[in-house]
Amino acid sequence: MAISVAHTPNEVQTSTRGVRWLITAVRVLTGMLWVQNVSWKTPRLPDYGGLRMWTQDAVDHPVLAPYSFLVQHVVLPGFPLFGALALAVEILLGAFLIVGLATRFWAVVGIAQTLVITLSALYVPGEWFWSYALMFVAHFAVLATAAGRFGGVDAVLRPRWAARGDRLGRFLLLAS
Repeated sequence: MAISVAHTPNEVQTSTRGVRWLITAVRVLTGMLWVQNVSWKTPRLPDYGGLRMWTQDAVDHPVLAPYSFLVQHVVLPGFPLFGALALAVEILLGAFLIVGLATRFWAVVGIAQTLVITLSALYVPGEWFWSYALMFVAHFAVLATAAGRFGGVDAVLRPRWAARGDRLGRFLLLAS
């Protein structure tokens, strides 16, 4: 069940079908985590279903002083834009991971979004540190295994992207 690098760059092969299903399950379940997480963020202003309260935690329970400063002086004053961006990123993150399109790109986005959430909530009383660690691990697993290449749209589109031979094709190959 070992994962090995193929003879061509950016290709990943697995030795068994079971590993491919496992990689697919990790990708889909990680995407579903984001979809479920979006369910409580309603686009109602002024707080996006409580998102503003959780964002305020970055100031009230700082993990990293420069991040807390940024949240207090940039994010919170412009919260309607921040709330809309967070909602859009998390919807897209979940959708793209579920279908397996540009999975490596969206895994990096998931790592970044997990970092933002961690910096906002890690020191909040009652928060469970391991939930953030597990989110990081899931996204790194999707990134490292190019999980969309198994049971995802990336598997179907990669030959077309490779045939393009242009910058966009190379970017899409890298993103998948």
